[in-house]
Amino acid sequence: MEKVLFVTGASSGIGRETVKLFQAKNWKVAATMRSPEASEDLQKIADVECFRLDVTEPASIEKAFSDALEKFGRIDVVVNNAGYGLLGPFEAATDEQVRRQFETNVLGLMNVCRAAIPYFRQNKRGHIVNISSLGGRTAFPFSSLYHATKWAVEGFTESLQYELEPFNVRVKLIEPGPIKTEFYGRSEDIAKKEGLTVYDERFERFLEFMKKGGDEAPDGSAVAQVIYDAVTDGSNRLRYPVNTKGLFFLRSMLPAGAFRFATKKIFLR
Repeated sequence: MEKVLFVTGASSGIGRETVKLFQAKNWKVAATMRSPEASEDLQKIADVECFRLDVTEPASIEKAFSDALEKFGRIDVVVNNAGYGLLGPFEAATDEQVRRQFETNVLGLMNVCRAAIPYFRQNKRGHIVNISSLGGRTAFPFSSLYHATKWAVEGFTESLQYELEPFNVRVKLIEPGPIKTEFYGRSEDIAKKEGLTVYDERFERFLEFMKKGGDEAPDGSAVAQVIYDAVTDGSNRLRYPVNTKGLFFLRSMLPAGAFRFATKKIFLR
């Protein structure tokens, strides 16, 4: 029987590449996004159906999940990919930016899980794949709110794995490092505050480093392949790093002070 993927944030980057890869592997795909009318090319691909879903609107999540079930008759994998990155000094972030960061990256992801879990539990099968980040287990300058959300995703997902394992529902974390996606463009937000300039010099150096890393990184297809591997390897493995260049290993091996010194040298040189 053909399997069905349900993926959020499918209009670009990792989500888009995931849609294309799974379709090429003979899966049917429910590709969800805020503006499906802007993805006519995806809608032309066989076995791909686009649905409107905004993770900050719980009603749209429920409707998209229900519509996908009606269209395909089943869902086997849910990939929580929708998200965005807020960069800049915490002091400069507005209340609206803080809320948006958490509503998108944490509460939105949780609400998609809330829609999927009863279905998977009752059917005693399924995969939930949450896209975290290298920034979910380590932290860099000028990314405090983004890190806060990704660390939340890591803890939430690790705990959820224990809850759902008795129902044959597997839970996975994908942890990309630098990836050439629109995170460095329209998916990025900058925290700025009029008159607050004391961070500018260091923040500009940080942005230059981040942009260079994004320009030189593999594209979203590398992450899509790891997502596919994670849901087809038959294991209960939780974490799947992608292009992290050994940073998790270094963090585990280096004393905290040495890792902090190295982080400053890398990101603020």
